[in-house]
Amino acid sequence: MQINENFSLKQYNTFGIDVSTRYFIEYQTEKELHDLLAGGLPAQPVFSLGAGSNLLFTHDYEGVMLHSQIKDIEPVEEHNDCVLVRAGAGVVWDDFVAYCVEKGWGGVENLSLIPGTVGASPVQNIGAYGVEAKDVVCKVDGVSFGSNSPVSFTNADCKFGYRDSAFKHLDEKIIVTYVNFRLSKKPEFKLEYGTIKEELKKYETINLQTIRRAIISIRESKLPDPVVMGNAGSFFKNPVVSKMQFEQLATQYPTIPHYTVSEQEVKIPAAWLIEQSGWKGKSCGNVGVHDKQPLVLINKGNATGDEVVKLSNQIRSSVEAKFNIKIYPEVIFL
Repeated sequence: MQINENFSLKQYNTFGIDVSTRYFIEYQTEKELHDLLAGGLPAQPVFSLGAGSNLLFTHDYEGVMLHSQIKDIEPVEEHNDCVLVRAGAGVVWDDFVAYCVEKGWGGVENLSLIPGTVGASPVQNIGAYGVEAKDVVCKVDGVSFGSNSPVSFTNADCKFGYRDSAFKHLDEKIIVTYVNFRLSKKPEFKLEYGTIKEELKKYETINLQTIRRAIISIRESKLPDPVVMGNAGSFFKNPVVSKMQFEQLATQYPTIPHYTVSEQEVKIPAAWLIEQSGWKGKSCGNVGVHDKQPLVLINKGNATGDEVVKLSNQIRSSVEAKFNIKIYPEVIFL
């Protein structure tokens, strides 16, 4: 176990915001985590940090950042048509996807190249190209911060929603240690979303490997590499509006993109709303909106969290003024 004091978090958040934490503690195993909690932490509050890919730091953190290094992956149960895989919270998410695809286990290939760690996947209910974590997560194991006791959540217990889960709303802090996934040995490919089918025309066959390559190619073509340009991926959630409101908008914007959620609700891409509001490629000092994907806010160099917040608020105000639709950040402000 490693305990660091006054530790820089610049390399631990993909926005590249230069802040520090009073204490930064890494643990390698569940036992180390239990021992750490039993011995008492050096400060409060406490935050469990993954890859920092869905965070925006607005100031230094005066408490303790806990960072999981639990990185084992193992199949725990196997059947004719599926396999249950247990992965440590500290595993890099895309490494987990690559592992599953190599094994021929389907279910997460459409989630290729999403930044972050396995531990964050159920918390955020990550999703892309028609697939969400809720579709494959069968159990989440963790430790109760208050009682230092092991806890488990079934898929139903997680209460998954759009980029949401029970973990964001529990009164008691839970530190995720392992996530258990149900993956298919006979996968049914989901290719209807976006330009997946078009991208797959480059390959002679369609399988888990070529789907993964196609997804990676699509993401790399429109999303900036955070190593080169600080960002947290999609900054805003796609808003869901009533069917009546959508139909009113469609009379003015006949080509407005949309996805039917239910008989009463329609989802509209936030990227389209932001672009139509004139923000695509626009810069404001050290921050800006990416010129290929307006959902992505970028750190152009030495940006502060407050500058990103200010830009996001301006974008939200513009969208609401133009369309009477409120959009909300997907990114967590800390």
